[in-house]
Amino acid sequence: MSYDATLLMTQFVTHDVQRLLLTRPEGFDWQPGQGVKVRIDNEEWRDEGRPFTPTSLPHDRLLEFVIKRYPEGDGLTVALHALKPGAGLKLSDPFGTITYQGSGTFIAAGTRLTPFLGILRQLAADDAVKGHQLLLTNKSKRDVICEKELQHYLGADCVLTFTREQEPGRQGRRIDADFLKSHVESFDGMFYICGPDAFVESINDHLQGLDVQPKQLVYEH
Repeated sequence: MSYDATLLMTQFVTHDVQRLLLTRPEGFDWQPGQGVKVRIDNEEWRDEGRPFTPTSLPHDRLLEFVIKRYPEGDGLTVALHALKPGAGLKLSDPFGTITYQGSGTFIAAGTRLTPFLGILRQLAADDAVKGHQLLLTNKSKRDVICEKELQHYLGADCVLTFTREQEPGRQGRRIDADFLKSHVESFDGMFYICGPDAFVESINDHLQGLDVQPKQLVYEH
């Protein structure tokens, strides 16, 4: 099924990431963490849909997406960033295997944080954030989306690492087995992983090498 939505406003949250606020179509429902295929409703882009994750909550009256601009990509994110209020968009039914399944650790790369942003917002609304942890890797500090919000929810349990940061001691830090052993207090809970395919595969391998069971891993299949 396809749903019609209208762009209400855009706002930069980092140098290359925008939040888009849309009208919420009647009958459109999802679980935090699920994805939606988004298409621009014009002749040029109507047949080109890409998956993005709503970062608003299911009870919100508006829809929010947080989208990074990839100028070297196929052009859709560039076109989305260029839209003006009043533009029409088409949304698919929600899909995906990332949904909340119990307390644990969220591990994300860059803007692939977005499924977890919606989940964390729901946990905060339910006063249930305690007992969760976020490990988030980015190229540099300026690439972190919603940093203050994440730190407000999680405090010291929001762990940021940077692969290209120039600050001494931070450059080249990646989430590997040693990083996980240093920062995860317990490997008994759920582990939610989102990022490029190679990142997800690597994190899953590291976790299973630390005796985490496959049933504890939640990621997009």
